[in-house]
Amino acid sequence: METEKLRIYDEQGRQQGIADRKEVHEKGYWHETFHCWIAGRQNNRDVVYLQLRSKEKKDFPGLFDITAAGHLLTDETVEDGIREVREELGIQVDLADLTYIGMIKDQIVLSDFFDNERCHCFLYKDLKNLDHRFELQLEEVSGMGKLDFEALADLYTGKKERADLEGFEIAEDGSRKTFEKAIGLEDLVPHSAGYLKEIFGQIRRELKG
Repeated sequence: METEKLRIYDEQGRQQGIADRKEVHEKGYWHETFHCWIAGRQNNRDVVYLQLRSKEKKDFPGLFDITAAGHLLTDETVEDGIREVREELGIQVDLADLTYIGMIKDQIVLSDFFDNERCHCFLYKDLKNLDHRFELQLEEVSGMGKLDFEALADLYTGKKERADLEGFEIAEDGSRKTFEKAIGLEDLVPHSAGYLKEIFGQIRRELKG
């Protein structure tokens, strides 16, 4: 929704005013977002879940990305961002269920798209019956995938060219169609190297703890 109003900041985090989402991405204003990564131990391996963005999305349609994420609007606090998990994924969680990772800056720069985010990052580790708990908001998310956590980290850092991912996509008739596929960087929403290094390092520490 391009009418969303966002708080904008300078690079040091001082609020500068309010702008709509379209202007924020055209001019590269810093703004706040909520990121929730779902990752944990499953069948003796550390896995991470990715959402499959709807093909109807304006930005990065049909690509895999952070499990749940969204902008924080002018009237929202960081804690209010948990609505993204509930709305996009249908997972009923409270803030107490999440581990706060911290605020990490992320920058995505394309030819006409300048996304400078102050990302408030959280981790959700309760994977019990998770595959059956998803109720997706189809205009935002068309499916879910999971893969080995270190395989995803290796993909983003260039140590691997492909990684095996399994999951499901919602078909036109509303049924779940399962899949297994090898994905590469071209299948993933881009993120800055600094963001990826920090978030993967923090998640890795939490999973080992």
